[in-house]
This record gives sequence, C-alpha cells and structure tokens, in this order.
Amino acid sequence: MITRREVVRLFCSAAARFAATSIDPHARGIRMITLKRWLSCSAVPILAASGLFAETPPRVQTFPLRDTTGLIAPKVKAEAVNYLGRKSVRITMDGEDREGLALLEGTDFQDGAIEADIALKTTVPPGVRYPGFVGIAFRVRPDASHYELFYLRPGNSEAADQAMRNHAVQYVSEPGFGWYRLRREWPWVYESHAELAMETWTKVRIEVAGRAAKLYLNGSAKPSLVVDGLKGEDLHGAVGLWSFTYEEAYFSNVRITPAVPQNLKNGSDVAGSWEMQYSSDAGGMGALMELRRDGNKVTGTWSGPLGKGRAITGAWRNG
Repeated sequence: MITRREVVRLFCSAAARFAATSIDPHARGIRMITLKRWLSCSAVPILAASGLFAETPPRVQTFPLRDTTGLIAPKVKAEAVNYLGRKSVRITMDGEDREGLALLEGTDFQDGAIEADIALKTTVPPGVRYPGFVGIAFRVRPDASHYELFYLRPGNSEAADQAMRNHAVQYVSEPGFGWYRLRREWPWVYESHAELAMETWTKVRIEVAGRAAKLYLNGSAKPSLVVDGLKGEDLHGAVGLWSFTYEEAYFSNVRITPAVPQNLKNGSDVAGSWEMQYSSDAGGMGALMELRRDGNKVTGTWSGPLGKGRAITGAWRNG
C-alpha cells in the first residue's frame, strides 16, 4: 500500500520533471492532460496528503498583561496592579490634554481580530465632567506617529442629552483624521452610542478586514460601530494600548488573532468620469464626478442635486 509520504514524493517528482522538460507546445498539452488524469485517478491519496502543504494558520498572540512584560511605553507610565479583582496593567501620564500609547512588543497586525478587557477611572476633582478616553490602537508605526484607533468615552454613555450620548464610542486615524475633523466633515459616521460605565471591565473586540473595521462590546454579536473606509495610510503595524491624561486606564487579556490579509491594490486609476449614488439625510441621490490624479493627490469636480461643478480633493491610497 502506498503511503501519503510516497504519494507526495511521486507527485512532486513528476511535477518537477514536467516543469523542467523542454517540449513543443503540442507535446506539452498532451503531457498536461496526462498529468491531470493521473491526479484525477489519485484524488483520494492526494487530498489526504495535501494537508501536509496546507498554509500554516496565523499565529495567535496573547498578552495577559499581569505585568508590564512585552510593553513598549517610553512616553507613559505603565504599572502592574490588581484592579477590580484581576491582575492588569495600569497606564497613566502627566500633562494636560495629552494622549499616550503603549505598544505590544512583537505585534505586526494587518487583518483579523483584536480582543481586550479595558477599564477606566478618572482622576479629575469631584463635580468636574470628564467622559474619559480609553481604547485599542492598531496598524501603529514603530514611532507611534500614525495609527488607527477605536476608543471609548464611558462618561458620555449616560449623559443627560442625546447628542452627547451619541459620542460614546469613536474611531479616529491619527494624525490626519482626529475626532474633530471626522465629526465636522462626516457627522455621526465615525462615532455612536453604546452602553458603557466607568470603573468596570469592558470587553472589546475589533475586527479588521482590509479597509473596513467593526467594534464589538461585551460579547455582543452586533457591532457598536462600523467603519467602511479606514483612513490610515498603512495597512499593517503594531497593536497598542491607548489612554489620555486625567485618568487611570486599565488593560488585561489582550488576544490578537490574525487573518489572511486582503490583497488591496490599486489595480486601476481613479481618473475619469464617475457616476455615483450616495446617501444623505434627504435620502439617496445620484451625482457625477470628474476626477484627475497627480501621484497620490486627487482633484476634480462634483455635480449633483446639491450643486454643480463643486471642487473636491482627496488622496489615492492602496485599497
């Protein structure tokens, strides 16, 4: 009885001889048909052996964060503490209105899922309103100058007015697309309401696929925020723990499960005439764009129900 190893060896040997043989096109066609027939007759053993060549599953990375091992945190203070009954890492920083990142050593994330438990305790005086800011960054450059980020504002979740409640979870892409620009240019698109609370552990799950990402909270099967069109320049980078001043941010149980990355390339050009459909508060509408591209810079005009020949600009990036 032929073994799986022998089947694989015979197949590889035959394939190598076939590839190395110099034959005319007609003879090559005959050889290919013969090889296909041999593969068909040997389907069962080949399939059984094919597992030996299966792609190795992406390596899952876990960071229990019972101490500060594996953290790169030159601009924040990271400490191993026990918070709300569990071992975790606390991140704090000095200064006013300043954010900080602690990167997880050895991470290079593109697509897949990031899970973590996070909690927040503000340090502002009693009576001072402070929503708090804590989140998970991904596709971070080594110098932390560029990154994508989902973060929570737990204090906004139970605000008295609905507008503030709608600012409970947020997506940003630093440095070019902070919360202020996104809120002004794309109102309500990159933030939403979610049920959150201060001084309690919140389970966070971020799923990333190409230029899209979703944020899930506390094991819900429905995302709290959906982003179609990540703004960042980079398609991969480190994973980081993100926090702000005037607070204590706690992190534990980070788990990174990579997926096979989407193949994002600019296979065509943006230049030309484009018919488009878009949604607005007034419903769906059609429009026409005339676009030109010079390197990564895109310019042109937009014509539709809201105006004719309106100047537009943009950036041309992979994906």
